Amino acid sequence: MQRTIERTFTNPNVTPRPVLHRPFGRLGESFFGAGFECSDHRLADGRRLDLLASTRHIEFAAADYLRLRKMGISWCREGASWVRCEPRPGQFDFSSLLTRLHAGKSQGVDIIWDLMHFGWPDDVDVFGASFPRVFARYAAALARFLCNEGVLHGSFSPINEISFLAWAAGDMRYLYPFQAARGVELKTQLVRATIEAIEAIRGVLPDARFLQPEPVIHIVANPGEPKTLGRVESDNLLQYQTWDMLTGRVWPQLGGGPQYLDVVGVNFYPGNQFMPDGTTIERGDLRYKPFATMLKEVQARYGRPMIVSETGSEGDARAPWLEYVAHECVAALRADCDLSGITLYPIVNHAGWDDDRHCHNGLWDYANDAGEREAHQPLCMEMLRQSSRLSTEYEAMRTRVHAVRQPSGKSLSIPTAPPQVSSTQP
Repeated sequence: MQRTIERTFTNPNVTPRPVLHRPFGRLGESFFGAGFECSDHRLADGRRLDLLASTRHIEFAAADYLRLRKMGISWCREGASWVRCEPRPGQFDFSSLLTRLHAGKSQGVDIIWDLMHFGWPDDVDVFGASFPRVFARYAAALARFLCNEGVLHGSFSPINEISFLAWAAGDMRYLYPFQAARGVELKTQLVRATIEAIEAIRGVLPDARFLQPEPVIHIVANPGEPKTLGRVESDNLLQYQTWDMLTGRVWPQLGGGPQYLDVVGVNFYPGNQFMPDGTTIERGDLRYKPFATMLKEVQARYGRPMIVSETGSEGDARAPWLEYVAHECVAALRADCDLSGITLYPIVNHAGWDDDRHCHNGLWDYANDAGEREAHQPLCMEMLRQSSRLSTEYEAMRTRVHAVRQPSGKSLSIPTAPPQVSSTQP
């Protein structure tokens, strides 16, 4: 397997797999999916987060999946957790996945597995030359485990939010390993590791699908500071750099190619539009870019199927935020964006990374000792109101797109050099 991976990088005469536009479709019958917070990185004080444990989801996964089904949710994002799965170098333990895997099968919940959600084992050097190979070894072992458990296809998110992780851990000293001026270096490492992991998984599960979640942002220039306009445009375009690296459009020496960008995941939160000084641009501000416009720009740039891979808000803003996101997704679907779903993230409340505060940002609250969770009723009702509308619009979009493609009898090729789309608007 490793020889195959190395050949992908070193032999320019290798013909890559043909890449066709494959609709992602909805994993199950629901447009809405759930995301279980699973961060497991080290904090500055040395403690390691384990959100799967602290939310008690890993303890009550069967009950949580039953709750999903009762709400009509048929798919979710889950954390495999590299930290849990490789407790010693080269020795794998996937027992922590079994309860969720079996619960998913019994409840009819399809799973997208996050291989790495901001954390990695203590013995791994994320800047080391061996990092991509070590990550690919873990990915292959996970794929073999799932295959042995009867998973013949599988959906994976290799590394969550590469661009954010590279910025936060490599430039801003916010996430482990708390570096500065190494963000680009870290990003290239994570992209190479993703490529090798995809190859490793496809060696076991050739029909696996891959979700690449990245935040979409809109930085608004201050008209009183004209010298910052170029920097703002550059920072807006940097949000696409990870996807561009994966497709080989930029830095092709990393080994990227169109076969490595399958499903685009768009993460969008209330704070994703801001000024260079960090001031948030709120909805209602004339400078606020409609989320539908952002979705259409990503679709035009890559031509891939998409999902909203994370979205949510806190407190009483949860239901109004979902109403806004759903409205914008309807507009994007009507513009024939290949948008397959919205992930409510997180689906259960959790403790804050830095201060352990009780974050009221989920559909359900902390679990009691019986595994019961209190629901946030306004968000429940909003999700139910939007669900059938979004499903109807999705089916209409698929019908229109199919009608356009049907005469030729061929799938559309994924563009390797998508058009430039500036994210800067007045």
